[in-house]
Amino acid sequence: MSGTGDTARGEPPEYPDWAERVLAVAELIPAGRVMTYGDVAEWLDDDGPPEEGPSQDAGAVAPPGGGRARVGPRQVGRAMALYGGAVPWWRVVRADGRLLPGSELRALAHYREEGTPLRDAARAADDHIPKIDMRRARWDGRRDDGGAP
Repeated sequence: MSGTGDTARGEPPEYPDWAERVLAVAELIPAGRVMTYGDVAEWLDDDGPPEEGPSQDAGAVAPPGGGRARVGPRQVGRAMALYGGAVPWWRVVRADGRLLPGSELRALAHYREEGTPLRDAARAADDHIPKIDMRRARWDGRRDDGGAP
């Protein structure tokens, strides 16, 4: 089972530094928007901002934990699987827009509640689960001023 479930009540758990950094980014993603595992990894990349990435824009939110070791998409996925229940885990997604296997219905409820743009499932799809409309839902790190960044 992924870490997308509820965390234990009481004392906040201590996470490894790399996981804290991933979770901090997940908390920045606005309701109704998403970032991919790769987007989060780029956001945290200490080699400098990507050419077209979130930190490039003057209106971008500063990434947490700059100057630290590189975190890749797989580490982002691992952090979300192990510790993601402490943050809005449904906002960190696969690049193809498919919902997290095993948590599709829980994630879908969050997306609908937040107004996340979705695409209907293809008629040939067995599960009839919509996908995230990545073109419209993807967040690039800029502050939303009521409209799309």
